[in-house]
Amino acid sequence: MSHPSDEDDPFEDIREKTDNPMKRLFSEYGSRNLRYFGLGFFGSVAARVLDLLPPLLLGIAIDAVFEQNVPFDLPLVPASVIPTGPRDQLVFTVGIIAFAFFGGSVFHWIRNYGWNSFAQNIQHDIRTDTYDKMQRLNMDFFAEKQTGEMMSVLSNDVNRLERFLNDGMNSAFRLSVMVIGIAAIMLWLNPRLAVVSLLPVPVIAVVTWKFIDVIQPKYADVRKTVGHLNSRLENNLGGIKVIKTFNTEGFESERVDDVSYDYYDANWDAITTRIKFFPALRVIAGIGFVITFAVGGFWVLGEAPFWLTGGNELTVGVFTTFILYTQRFIWPMAQFGSIINMYQRARASSARLFGLMDTPSRIVEDPAAEDLVVDDGEVVYDDVTFGYDEGETIVDDISFEVDGGDTLALVGPTGAGKSTVLKLLLRMYDVNEGSITIDGQDIRDVTIPSLRQSLGYVSQDTFMFYGTVRDNIAYGTFEADDEAVIEAAKAAEAHKFITNLPEGYDTEIGERGVKLSGGQRQRLSIARAMLKDPEILVLDEATSDVDTETEMLIQRSIDKLTEDRTTFAIAHRLSTIKDADQIVVLEDGRIAERGTHEELLSEDGLYGHLWGVQAGEIDELPQEFIDRAAKRASRTEAEAGDD
Repeated sequence: MSHPSDEDDPFEDIREKTDNPMKRLFSEYGSRNLRYFGLGFFGSVAARVLDLLPPLLLGIAIDAVFEQNVPFDLPLVPASVIPTGPRDQLVFTVGIIAFAFFGGSVFHWIRNYGWNSFAQNIQHDIRTDTYDKMQRLNMDFFAEKQTGEMMSVLSNDVNRLERFLNDGMNSAFRLSVMVIGIAAIMLWLNPRLAVVSLLPVPVIAVVTWKFIDVIQPKYADVRKTVGHLNSRLENNLGGIKVIKTFNTEGFESERVDDVSYDYYDANWDAITTRIKFFPALRVIAGIGFVITFAVGGFWVLGEAPFWLTGGNELTVGVFTTFILYTQRFIWPMAQFGSIINMYQRARASSARLFGLMDTPSRIVEDPAAEDLVVDDGEVVYDDVTFGYDEGETIVDDISFEVDGGDTLALVGPTGAGKSTVLKLLLRMYDVNEGSITIDGQDIRDVTIPSLRQSLGYVSQDTFMFYGTVRDNIAYGTFEADDEAVIEAAKAAEAHKFITNLPEGYDTEIGERGVKLSGGQRQRLSIARAMLKDPEILVLDEATSDVDTETEMLIQRSIDKLTEDRTTFAIAHRLSTIKDADQIVVLEDGRIAERGTHEELLSEDGLYGHLWGVQAGEIDELPQEFIDRAAKRASRTEAEAGDD
C-alpha cells in the first residue's frame, strides 16, 4: 500500500508558480508593519554603533593616555569637549564606555521589540489570511489535499517565516551594521592593514553563494516530507479506533516509520550540507584573523615589508583595536551563513503559503451578486450536468421542479449521484451545464453567504466541533439564547439524552464528538438545523446512524420541521420518504424514474424492486439491476465515493 511519501508534493505545482515569494511577503505584509520595521532597524543600528565604541576607545586610550605618543582624538567629537590631562581623559573614556554599554542595552531592547512585533504581526496576518483563503476553496481542493499537509502549511511554514522575520532579520541588520561599521573604522584607522583584514570577505561571499544554490532544493524537499509526515500522523490519530479494532498497530507503525525516515533522510541531507558550510566560514574568517595578527604584530615590531607599511608606524593601540575588531568580525561573517540558512527555509515556506493563497477556486462569486430572497421556496433544476474533472460526468441532464413547501426525495443505488445533486444546490460545486434557480434566481447570481444562510443541511456524516453540547447546537446561529437551543434539542428528540449527560448542555463532547454515540451526534446535527430555521432544508441520510425507535422519534420531528418548508431528502430506507410529494430515482447520474410512491410502485421499475427488497416482499433484485450495480462498483474510487 502506498503512503504519502510515495507521492509528489501536493503543493508543488502551485509552489513552483509562485514568483519571488520573499519579495511578495515584504511588499504585501511588511508594508503593513513599517513602523515596527523602522523601530527594529533604528535599534539595530544604534545598538551596534554603541557596541563598536569600547574597542575603539580602548585603542585610543592605550596610545593617548598610557603610551602618550599620540593626541587624544575621537571621530565626530569636537576637540573642545575632550579633556586635556591624562587622568581626565581616562575618566572621560570610562564614562563614554559606560554610556555605550548602558545605552546599548536600551537600544537592544528597542531592537528586539521592533523585530519581534514585526515578525509576530506578519505571522498572525499571513496565517489568518491563508486559513481564510483555504476555507473558501471549493471541496475538490480538500478532496485532493490531505489534512496533515494543510496543517503543515498553516503551522510549520508560518512558524518558519516568523523565525526568519524575527531572528533572521534581527541578526541580518545587526550583523550588517557591525560588519560595515568595523570595516569603516578599520579603514579610517589604517587603510592598508584594513585591506589585509578584509581579504576573506570575497571568499566568504563566493562560498555563501554556492551554499544558497545547493541548499535551496534540499529545503524544498524537507518541507515536502514534513507535510507527508504530518498527514500520516493526522490520518492515523483520526483513525485510531479502526487501527485498534483491526489490530493493525504494527502495520501503521511501519508506515509512520517509512514517512518519518523520508523526513529524516531529506532533513539529514540538508543538515550535512549546512554543517560543512558553517565550519568552512569560520576557517576562512579565522585565516583572516591570523593574517591580521601576524601582519600587524610584525608591523608593530617594525618588521613589516615596506610596500605594506609605506614607512608608517602602527601603534599598539591601533593594533589592539584591529585585533578586537577582527575577532568580532569572524563571528558575524560566520553568522551570515546561518541567516542565509534561515532565509532559504523561509523562502521555501513562503512559496508554499503564497502558492496556496493563489490556488484558484472553481466557485467564484459574481461581484454584482445580490442577496438571495426566498419567498415561496421554489427550486428548479434545468438540464443540470456536472463532473469533477473534464471528461467525466457524475450528474447528466438532471431536470426537475420542486414547488415551495413540497418535499422531493432522491433515491437510488450508491454512486448514483444523489449527494452531488444536493451539493450543487449548496454551491459546494458549480454546474458545468444548465442552471439551478430558487424562486427564479440563478444561484450563481446571488451571494454565497445568503444562499447558504437560506439552506439547512443535515448530512449522513455528522461532524461535531470540540466544545459543549450547547456550542454545537448553536453553531451557525450564535445569537440563539438557551431557550431556543433547548427547544431545538427537544424538537430533535435530543433533550432527554442531553439532560442525562454529566453537565447537561455544558458537557464537553470531545474532538469530533467522540464522547457521543452516532445516533446522539445525528440528533444534535438535526437540532442545529432546526435552530437555524432555514427556508429550504436538505436531509442527506439524516437518520442513518440511529436505531429504529429513535428513527421514528426523529422522523416525527422532521415531519414538523418540513411543514411548509421546501425539503430535499436522500434516504436508503425508503420507508422514510414514501410520503414525499415527489420521488426522483437516480441511476448512473441520470433520472431513471420519478413520481409519487404509489406511482413508482405501479411502474414496477427500479424503485419498485428496491421497495420490495426492503419490505421483504422479494429476496433480491433482478439480475439486470445486479449487473448494473456491479458496473457502477467498477468506477474509480472518486466517482463511487460521491455518495
